[in-house]
Amino acid sequence: MKKLLFIVLLMFPLISFAQEKLEKLVKERQSLHQRWKSSESQKSGIFGNRTKKDMIETNDWMERIILKDNQIMDELEMLKNIETTEIKYEKDDYKFIAQKQEQDIGKLKRALLDKDEEISAIKNSKRTYEWTTLIFFVCTGVLGYLFYKLKFKS
Repeated sequence: MKKLLFIVLLMFPLISFAQEKLEKLVKERQSLHQRWKSSESQKSGIFGNRTKKDMIETNDWMERIILKDNQIMDELEMLKNIETTEIKYEKDDYKFIAQKQEQDIGKLKRALLDKDEEISAIKNSKRTYEWTTLIFFVCTGVLGYLFYKLKFKS
């Protein structure tokens, strides 16, 4: 559990930094897209036509947008890897907790069986004591009767 908390605390700043970086990249892409749109609408040629230079500039903006998209994809991949790692650690921690609880349950079952055996042993010794007392009482009664018969009947 401490391990999970440590990892979450360690990754939290990394995740928030990655989120901020991703937001920054998206804003930069939006800015690039606006510039591309404005370059797309530029027509500096004769009779309002687009020139080769206008088209090259538009393509340059498109390349920048594609590069920014690639950076965004890399950032998203990193975020996915961070979340996957977090999930893996959580899963491992829960697995460890479950195994620990299974061990504790096994120990409790063994302790319960030991106590049951102790109780059975105590019951058996009490039973032996009861039988011994009964036999002693019956023998005393029989010997008392025989003694009475010998002393007072003769």
